[in-house]
Amino acid sequence: MTAASPKVARTELILGGQKSGKSRRAETLAQSWLKASRTHHAVLLATAQAGDDEMRQRIERHQADRAARLARLATVEEPLALAESILRHSRAETLVLVDCLTLWLTNQLMPAGPGPGASAAPEVAARAAALVDALAAAPGPVVLVSNEIGLGVIPLGTEVRGFVDALGQLNQAVAAVCERVTLMAAGLPMILKEPSWKRS
Repeated sequence: MTAASPKVARTELILGGQKSGKSRRAETLAQSWLKASRTHHAVLLATAQAGDDEMRQRIERHQADRAARLARLATVEEPLALAESILRHSRAETLVLVDCLTLWLTNQLMPAGPGPGASAAPEVAARAAALVDALAAAPGPVVLVSNEIGLGVIPLGTEVRGFVDALGQLNQAVAAVCERVTLMAAGLPMILKEPSWKRS
């Protein structure tokens, strides 16, 4: 396999900042999976919600771009019930791509309006635990995209600091159960964790 066409791990978490190449790597993995066999399928679980016109246009642009690059990638809008959706769509021959965990966590915390404080923490932790369980139980490969937002200055405001903490904890929990973890920077993958078959 070339660097542009990496071997698909059973589970992979792809981290990075905005426009770091996270989604493009995930799509490259999906493309590799689809090319490997005519019996292979791939489904994208999209977590974004169009809260305003700019976001709606951004989503539509991403949809059009993906359709041009990956015509065989099915898309399912899943802003909340991510663990259940992974288990519903995962098959031995189907790769599930989740893009992205950051927006999924935002969706968990925003509707009720409390922010990621003490009142929201138990429910968010339970959903994160269900997600981890779903990754372990999924019969097919799963690729997840998430932002690394903890490298900048300490944010002002309790809610923003709480969100940074919650996303960091979610990323750590998912990374612990994924076979491969990749950090993207300037479109380049840095492998943080490799599957055992790759190390041997």
